[in-house]
Amino acid sequence: MNTVLSRANSLFAFSLSVMAALTFGCFITTAFKDRSVPVRLHVSRIMLKNVEDFTGPRERSDLGFITFDITADILLKKYTSLLQLFLYLSAEYSTKNNALNQVVLWDKIVLRGDNPKLLLKDMKTKYFFFDDGNGLKGNRNVTLTLSWNVVPNAGILPLVTGSGHVSVPFPDTYEITKSY
Repeated sequence: MNTVLSRANSLFAFSLSVMAALTFGCFITTAFKDRSVPVRLHVSRIMLKNVEDFTGPRERSDLGFITFDITADILLKKYTSLLQLFLYLSAEYSTKNNALNQVVLWDKIVLRGDNPKLLLKDMKTKYFFFDDGNGLKGNRNVTLTLSWNVVPNAGILPLVTGSGHVSVPFPDTYEITKSY
């Protein structure tokens, strides 16, 4: 004879199996989709300063300031199990000391239900664009790329890079800082 506890255990195990199957179905519907969308980046202003770096051995380092525009439609309908998107703009460049430098300049979280169209004009960097030396001065190939992490209800956490980037040259001279 089955007791109440054994019947409850059977019901719980069956419910857990059904939930696992539904979670796997949610994962498999989005696992192999192409998530890349066209992104338009435009840089309207670049400024470079040589400032004292207070985080290290008190040497002077390059500090870049960028004003940019972003236009993109992330198309949240492509993501059926979406909780949020973590968007970020990164800069990649090489210097004499490092073959690859990557710096996150700006980020934004887009929740499900938010407007997925980005029409951002004259945005400034959210984080400091420091180089650990003088690698930005005269650098001709600083590439800006918009990427995002998809945070789903269930499944993998894909890293998606937008299908558009811009390479900008940095100036050969520093902006003069006025001291009062």
